[in-house]
Amino acid sequence: MKKIAILMSAAVTFSALALSLSSCGEKYDKLQNDPVGNYNYADENGKSEFDGVTLNVFNWGEYISDGSEGSLDVNAAFENLTGIKVNYTNYDSNETMYAKLAPGAVSYDVIIPSDYMIARMINEDMLAELDFSMIDNYKYIDEQYHGAYFDPDDKYSVPYNVGMVGLIYNTTMVEGTPDSWDIMWDEKYADQILTFNNPRDSFAIAQFLLGQDINTSDESDWRAAADKLKEQNSVLQGRVMDEVFNKMQGGNAAIAPYYAGDFLTMHDVNEDLAFVYPKEGTNIFIDSICVPENSQNKRAAMLYINFLLEPEVALANAEYICYASPNTAVVSNPEYSLKDSEILYPAEENKPKTEYFYDMDDATRKLYNDLWEEVVNDK
Repeated sequence: MKKIAILMSAAVTFSALALSLSSCGEKYDKLQNDPVGNYNYADENGKSEFDGVTLNVFNWGEYISDGSEGSLDVNAAFENLTGIKVNYTNYDSNETMYAKLAPGAVSYDVIIPSDYMIARMINEDMLAELDFSMIDNYKYIDEQYHGAYFDPDDKYSVPYNVGMVGLIYNTTMVEGTPDSWDIMWDEKYADQILTFNNPRDSFAIAQFLLGQDINTSDESDWRAAADKLKEQNSVLQGRVMDEVFNKMQGGNAAIAPYYAGDFLTMHDVNEDLAFVYPKEGTNIFIDSICVPENSQNKRAAMLYINFLLEPEVALANAEYICYASPNTAVVSNPEYSLKDSEILYPAEENKPKTEYFYDMDDATRKLYNDLWEEVVNDK
C-alpha cells in the first residue's frame, strides 16, 4: 500500500470534508446543496428514499481505499454520509465477474469491469444506462476518456482507473534489466516465474512476443499463441491473480506480469522489485464504473458513482490504488504524490507500444477459452 504519510495526508484532507458535512446537523442536509449529491432526495423531515438501502458493490481486489494503514475508508465514509449500507465483495478477473453476473440470478448494483468486458456486457444488454443528472462529478473526468471505443456515447460507464500491464521482477533474483516478455520462458528462472490466471492477459503476452494483433480473429494465430504458452508450462511456478501480491512482496517468485499500479503497491513493501514495459508492447486498459441492468438500487448506485468522483475521494483512491487517474481534480492536485510517476504517466518519448483489448465474436471467444483449457491442463 502507499506509504503512511501520503495516506494520512489524504485522510486528513477528507476528514475536513467529512467534518463539514456532519456539522450540518441532519445527515442529508449537505448532500442536498453540495456537489457530493447535487440534487434533493430528502424530504422536509430528513427522510430519504435511501433509508434502509443496501448497495451491493462488486469490485476487483485491492481496488478501493479501505482504511488500512491510515487511508480513507471510502465505503465507510459513504455509509456515514448517506446512511446507505455498502455490501462490498471482490472478484479477481473480468471473466470471474462476468460468470457471476451472466446467469442473472445474482443482483449487484455497482461493478467496475475493464473496457472489453464492458463492450460485451453492453452488447448483451447486461448494463443499465446511467443517469448523469445524478452524477454531477462527471465534470471531473478528463475529456480524453470521453467517448471511449467500448462506450462511444458515454451511456453506460464512468472511467475509474487507467493502467497498463508490465513486467515485475526481483532485482536480487534476476540478472540485469529485462526488456522483453521472453524472460518469462527463460529456463534459468524455472519455478520462479508467475503468470496471469486468465486467458486474455496470458494470451496477450504470447501474442505480443509473436508479433500478433491481440484482437486477432485468425484461428492459426490463437493456436500459435497457445503453443507458445504450453512451452512456458515447464518453467512456471504458477498462475495467479491477487496472490501475486504476497508472492512478489515476499520474494517467493522472481518474475511476474501484472498491472502497473499494483507494482507500485508491491514496491512499497519490497524495494527489491522493479518494473519495465517490454519492448514488444503491452495492453492498456480503462476500468470503468457500471450499473448492471438487474440492479435493484439504481438511484443509490448513481449516488455512489458520484461519490467516487468527488475530488477528495478520488484522490484517496488514486493514492491508495496507485493507478493512473482519469479525474482532472486528482491529476491537477499539487498534493497528488504520483502525478509525476513515469510508470503511470510516462512522457511521450517513453510511452510503450500499447493495444486495447476488444470484445471478440462468439466463435473467437470460444476458441481462445477452449485453447486456454488446453494450456492450463497441458502436462
